[in-house]
Amino acid sequence: MCGIAGIHSPGQPPARELLQAMIGRLRHRGPDGSGVMTDGPVGLAHARLSIVDPEGGAQPLHNEDGSISVVFNGEIFNHPELRRELQARGHRFATRSDTEVLVHLYEEHGDAFVERLNGQFAFALWDRPRQRLLLARDRTGIRPLFYSWQAGRLSFASEVKALFADHRLPRRLDRRALGELFTCWAPLAPRSLFEGVQSLAPGHLLVASGATLQARRYWDWRFPAAPVRTTTSEAEAAEALRERLEEAVRLQLRADVPVGAYLSGGLDSSIIATLVRRCSDAPLSTFSLTFDDPEFDESAHQRLLADHLGSEHHALRCRPADIAAAFPRAIRHIESPVLRTAPVPMMLLAAQVRQAGYKVVLTGEGADEVFGGYDLFKEARVRRFMARAPGSRWRPRLLERLYPWLAHSPTGRAALAGGFFAAGASGSNPRCFAHQPRWTSTRRSWQFFSQDLRHALADCDPPATVAASLPADFGRWEALAQDQYIEAHTLLSGYLLSAQGDRVAMAESIESRFPFLDHRLIEFAAGLPAQWKLRGLAEKHLLKQSVRGLLPEALRQRSKQPYRAPDSACFFTQGRPLDYVAELLSPGRLAEAGYFDATAVGKLVEKCRAGRASGFADNMAFVGVLSTMLLHEQMLGGAG
Repeated sequence: MCGIAGIHSPGQPPARELLQAMIGRLRHRGPDGSGVMTDGPVGLAHARLSIVDPEGGAQPLHNEDGSISVVFNGEIFNHPELRRELQARGHRFATRSDTEVLVHLYEEHGDAFVERLNGQFAFALWDRPRQRLLLARDRTGIRPLFYSWQAGRLSFASEVKALFADHRLPRRLDRRALGELFTCWAPLAPRSLFEGVQSLAPGHLLVASGATLQARRYWDWRFPAAPVRTTTSEAEAAEALRERLEEAVRLQLRADVPVGAYLSGGLDSSIIATLVRRCSDAPLSTFSLTFDDPEFDESAHQRLLADHLGSEHHALRCRPADIAAAFPRAIRHIESPVLRTAPVPMMLLAAQVRQAGYKVVLTGEGADEVFGGYDLFKEARVRRFMARAPGSRWRPRLLERLYPWLAHSPTGRAALAGGFFAAGASGSNPRCFAHQPRWTSTRRSWQFFSQDLRHALADCDPPATVAASLPADFGRWEALAQDQYIEAHTLLSGYLLSAQGDRVAMAESIESRFPFLDHRLIEFAAGLPAQWKLRGLAEKHLLKQSVRGLLPEALRQRSKQPYRAPDSACFFTQGRPLDYVAELLSPGRLAEAGYFDATAVGKLVEKCRAGRASGFADNMAFVGVLSTMLLHEQMLGGAG
């Protein structure tokens, strides 16, 4: 991975000093080298983490005559195949870098070249003859790309902190984005947390030419109309899935440096680690998090697979004090409030990967979205079943089969469960049926907003925003497909691949790769009948069938247990909040920032201090408030 930044300014050519300042703020993303170029109205900058062709892949990189230039963050996994094709058509390559494929492929296919790429990427390509700058982001949003468009001047970067090197850009949180985050866990693309800054949406291109800026989508998650019929047998589909998985892993093992694997103890990471072992003769190193609290700890399952594979296993014990100490640094890299502490242990684990001498790890992220693994999908199935017979007494009992891994399940008390899971059954956005309980629960955190912020959000309706963005044929898909699509465009791209993925890994200069998000695998899975993904209330049915005999049955048949970490309890010791927590959440600091009601937050802090935080709602609110105040302090300099 790398960091990129740049400016397109037809009226005033960009200054190298500003470009150097921008890329200097991204050195953690690329500690192995940097480069800057200016060419008329365009300036490009790059910070490099060398993975492929360490000796020859310096950027910005150009075609033969220097008319096409690119800065690139990511990996093109099918670059050898594309290189051979381009060489056969007469293109001459000066390096072995996957980046160089971009400039030659663009020469052959124009903007459509991005559709030929198998990878995870964000890049900027300057076409001097046509005087146009092209920005692109990968299909699922693995790699970030932010931009600001001010009076015909475009600036862009992998992270917002690089944009803020230009002091002309205002530094203010976008209040509507806060409302969206405290509902859907992340701002809804293309909105970012900061006024005047947008996030290029996954699967999109952005073209700056003269004083115009145009965006278009080149890929999206698509599903067939219901009912989905196939002449393929389940056994044939399982074999085809396994072949595609192995091919995705094989491609993503391509690197000129050692590649490791994360191992959570669940099915998805176990599959990836197992396929890494099958697809490579190199020694396998696996990396895991463990916790003191058995509610979060999965070390027994991690060790089971590590022993089965014979991997060199590295386990990092993460304690609440470690999370609290690293939380401010994590927020500085995430550049967003978070509602859970879960990204912080991932950052600490990335540091261990780096210390072990690795730059690249494969992960199991994405399988739940692609194959229907989350409890949310099962909830929605039960709730739809309940809605067809609202007077039934036995149908709600199916809720008791959800959350077996959770000590204080929302299904534990019938009255509470009935109210919680009824959310959205007759709401104003029926297309968001599956997500309404989560969003309704999260939005309760709005009670901690200041009166001014609540007033500013009077017309903010994130579920309506999501509903308005859905494809025209969305209503013809199976219910599970609808739920998958919304999950992929909200939690996956907005939070999991960002706060819990790219940002905390790149804080330690670690590149994470996601075989389950190979777009060909997504497209294959989208065409499968829903019952092959979610069979009754058994998740990821076909995925489990596809790996029969490859890993221990205890892991193959294990029910989904989401990765979680301790939350509000981390920030108190001996009945007192940590010093930085007490300072940031003091009435004076809260009033100065203006986002939260000091009295309401004070009651929340007291509740958490006394160990009376009630489940997810209080924990999410506390972590959300604290991380917002940290972001305000770090990114905005404490300015109101």
